[in-house]
Amino acid sequence: MKLARSDRGSQTRELLLATAERLFAEYGVEGVSNRQVSEAAGQSNNFAVGYHVGSKEDLVVAIVRPHAASIERRCGEMVAQLPDSPGLRDWVSCLVRPAVEHLASLGVPSWYARFIAQATTHPTFRRLVVGEAFASRSFQRCHEAMFRLVPLLPEEVRRERDDMGRLMLVHICAERERALQEGTASPHSTWESTATGLVDALVGLWLAPVTARW
Repeated sequence: MKLARSDRGSQTRELLLATAERLFAEYGVEGVSNRQVSEAAGQSNNFAVGYHVGSKEDLVVAIVRPHAASIERRCGEMVAQLPDSPGLRDWVSCLVRPAVEHLASLGVPSWYARFIAQATTHPTFRRLVVGEAFASRSFQRCHEAMFRLVPLLPEEVRRERDDMGRLMLVHICAERERALQEGTASPHSTWESTATGLVDALVGLWLAPVTARW
């Protein structure tokens, strides 16, 4: 009996997380209450999210963690296959392709890319998401290796381009995910071509000249 109750609790929690991911992707994290998540998941208890997951912040973290774990695993595998002397493009690929491949594995429709795009517009949730999704050991290793290969940049420019790169990755993937759901994606566009385009753009971003501003 205890095992069955535990199984039901786990299934309810997973249903709540999937429902919240979809609603947050569509309406924003601030635009959806925990009670609305519970109702949309068909729970008679309006406080089901609080019981099974916790606060709104706990809910956001719980959504991110399994996705981040998959991306971290893919990133670690890709790093292990790098040549002896990886170039800038190799390290940028290790930052981009694991996330894009994970999104491709979710099928259609999926919501995670748009969830991340929505969550990162809010300071509190942005901190939580960045801490979970962009702070893995493999990601940090790739990040540091990439910086050793880019031209020396003023610190302000480096931080600015780092933000640009993260925004590009998040929002290009979110738009690709949206187009797939709506059926407006180009027949010649694939997740693989999306990854290649992002790698090209990010390598160009880091190698672009700096115009004096100060």
